[in-house]
Amino acid sequence: MNPHLARRGLYLITPDETDTARLLARTAPLLPGTAWLQYRNKAVDAATRQAQAAALAALCRQEGVPLIINDDPALAQAVSADGVHLGEDDGDIAAARALLGPGAIIGASCYDQLELARNAVAAGASYVAFGAFFPSRSKLNTRRAQPALLSDAATLGVPRVAIGGITPDNGRALVEAGADLLAVISGVYSAPDPLAALQAYRACF
Repeated sequence: MNPHLARRGLYLITPDETDTARLLARTAPLLPGTAWLQYRNKAVDAATRQAQAAALAALCRQEGVPLIINDDPALAQAVSADGVHLGEDDGDIAAARALLGPGAIIGASCYDQLELARNAVAAGASYVAFGAFFPSRSKLNTRRAQPALLSDAATLGVPRVAIGGITPDNGRALVEAGADLLAVISGVYSAPDPLAALQAYRACF
């Protein structure tokens, strides 16, 4: 098993930042307190995504933080990332596993459905993500998950990620329900003091 899968804590997801230098400058101070980092950027072209992902991969390797690429197994392979996260319509888990190898971290968005999580694990997913648990700035028209899903998914034997509108105030209840990682974008990156916000999320554990 990939040793990174035993980690619990903050699963930080990058914002739509067009300036690569600024993205790195904003992210670097946060990595020491981050369990996993996901590179997600819907606002730039393929060449910029590759450049940003490669730069983040180098940064993450220095800090010993696994880098997961959102939606793009080929990009994950190209930059030697630790894995990929796939949404419902973002490709086949088994194909991503075949491309990235047995040690890769492959995550699956399972929204509000335990059955999707069961199917994902059967197909080779390393972890499952549920949400949104609360109103989310990044995904406005998303399905709403209930905390009981996290405890129900314990039998799957893989890490459980909670996402969607999570704050330091509501995150603790999700951890108590079974979340191994809390996935956050704006709660950290848009906070007045991102480092203080990060520590507040870590306190949920």
